Amino acid sequence: MPSYQGKRSVKFNRIKLTNMKIDLNANEMVVKATDSDLCVSERKKIKGKLILTNQRIYFKSTNGNAGLFDLEIDPKTISDVLFFNTWFFLQNGLNLVLRQGNEIRFLLKQRNTWGKLIAEMS
Repeated sequence: MPSYQGKRSVKFNRIKLTNMKIDLNANEMVVKATDSDLCVSERKKIKGKLILTNQRIYFKSTNGNAGLFDLEIDPKTISDVLFFNTWFFLQNGLNLVLRQGNEIRFLLKQRNTWGKLIAEMS
């Protein structure tokens, strides 16, 4: 049974991230995970975890919003990966533009690394 050091541990086909469980598909592995904010509107941000697997992207909301704003994004539906700044100088914004024209915006650390990994998948 594979396991990871720190807060992450994989048991069979589930990943557990600090009281969070996500059902993984067969042969699906977590590539990267981090704390993130989902930008629902200009002023409303939802705290959660952004999880990148070798097959999909997940956002799991926390702090009373558990389940309300959870997302599962298929990389094939992403047409573009863009960056944006907050407060004019903080380089922490990641914008996923979907083929349907929707945009999903996240605030996170290491946005360049995340953007590169997601762009390689789509």
